[in-house]
Amino acid sequence: MLPRPDDIDAWRDAARALAMADVAPADIVWRVEGEGGDLFGTAATPRPTPTAPAFAVPRRFVDLAQSVILHRDPERFALLYTMLCRLKDDPARIDDESDPLRRRLDLLAKEVRRDIHKMRAFVRFREVEDADGERFVAFFEPEHHIVRANAGFFLHRFATMRWSILTPELSIHWDGTTLTEAPGATRADAPGDDPVEALWKGYYASIFNPARLKVDMMVKEMPRRYWANMPETALIPGLIAGARAREIAMVEHTAPRGDGATAWEKLREEASHCTRCPLHKCATQTVFGEGPIDADLMFVGEQPGDQEDLAGKPFVGPAGQLFDRAMADAGVDRARAYVTNAVKHFKYEQRGKRRIHSKPNAGEVKACRWWIDQERRIVRPKRIILLGTTAVHSLTGKAQSLVSVRDRVLDVGDGATARATVHPSYLLRLPDREQAEVEYARFVEDLAAAARL
Repeated sequence: MLPRPDDIDAWRDAARALAMADVAPADIVWRVEGEGGDLFGTAATPRPTPTAPAFAVPRRFVDLAQSVILHRDPERFALLYTMLCRLKDDPARIDDESDPLRRRLDLLAKEVRRDIHKMRAFVRFREVEDADGERFVAFFEPEHHIVRANAGFFLHRFATMRWSILTPELSIHWDGTTLTEAPGATRADAPGDDPVEALWKGYYASIFNPARLKVDMMVKEMPRRYWANMPETALIPGLIAGARAREIAMVEHTAPRGDGATAWEKLREEASHCTRCPLHKCATQTVFGEGPIDADLMFVGEQPGDQEDLAGKPFVGPAGQLFDRAMADAGVDRARAYVTNAVKHFKYEQRGKRRIHSKPNAGEVKACRWWIDQERRIVRPKRIILLGTTAVHSLTGKAQSLVSVRDRVLDVGDGATARATVHPSYLLRLPDREQAEVEYARFVEDLAAAARL
């Protein structure tokens, strides 16, 4: 008998004792207090006496179990225990991706991670007043038992706010110092509007990028079941209807003008035939910078990736999509920034049918420095954000670690100031989800700080 549906500690203690007593999975009925269960397993029984010594399991299983335990599937406890018993005798079995049990556990964990992501993305706080002042309340309906596991994220992000997240099964409250739990609530218990909602809608409308509109993908990433709690969703039909007109306006806004425009067009044409280093031999095309040529803000990445090489546009692949999301979270309008790369050709290693990114060397960075210098002479940005060490190397002429320059304002000449942060592809490669969330939040802070320079 487990005290809570998401209690990994209670399950682990019980599972360890049962496994050390060689109790077979089929002989156990797992139940949670307060929930209905097996007709023949209504009473908790004492734990058996261990007959085998303690044992260890791979860290990978521990991580898997911490996610799977949050799933709503009533078989999750039994499935995890079955895997535990197998790992007791054969720890390497956790690496067998063809194992049906392992695949099912992976699927459950994936569904839980997706639900955690949805909660982080779609919780919308509304302001209310109580006896202690302003408080922010949100209502959310998770698919799985993720509320307690997700509380740390909201504590980190909204540490200075007083907030409550209400869900049908469990509510959590943060008063600035202590996190408490309370019974579940209904949508009617949450406020339906607040004074800042109009501002939020205005912000959402301003960051809506009609040039990147993909309705099917948007609905897939933002399922309609969450729309009732999200004020900005009321704007979506109108934004979709007006997307084409806004896209035309954006193109007109970013179109090159005057002598600078002519110089930029000639420069891009010249760059399309660049043979300054060997990278042009394998790349599909030169990927030049894009954006308003009178932009105050310039972003410099490393080099185009696989999708950028095919599209001929910077930051359109997975890293570019993450970049767009971080820009929106930082309150920076990409349409008003000039975005380019330190190296204009895609460098890669061919592995089977895949082209795997390969970091440009010092000679290739130096060869491409001429192009980035010419772009800066035309655009004349006041602020430059360097994404990753290759961009730092290109504009400062020095191969420096990101740690040594990240919190500094860098002088890159021409009166422009620059700051350095990670490249968004770094965030995509982080294997640990918690670390990835922390690093993403820091990346957003870097973008916001650099934009204020």
